[in-house]
Amino acid sequence: MADLITPAISDRICKHMNDDHGEAVLLYAKIFGNSPDSESAKMLFIDPEGMDLTTIIKGENRQIRITFDHVLQDSEDAHQTLINMVKKCRQSN
Repeated sequence: MADLITPAISDRICKHMNDDHGEAVLLYAKIFGNSPDSESAKMLFIDPEGMDLTTIIKGENRQIRITFDHVLQDSEDAHQTLINMVKKCRQSN
């Protein structure tokens, strides 16, 4: 069984996404965060309802909240949801 999304699991997911999938995080900000001018993005927190990102736009930090299309059940659901979201981002480009 996958882990519930606790603050510790959120930290693990965010670290992995920021370290290994920075391009995906930037796409989330641009497409789902309605911030096409984002130059960079970092995932700060993920919970069952959404994720918080910080982006840099024209040298300024901005916070973005992206709400998921469903409430996540666990870390595996988060994994699959984030994969599906990046696929949608790439299809829209």
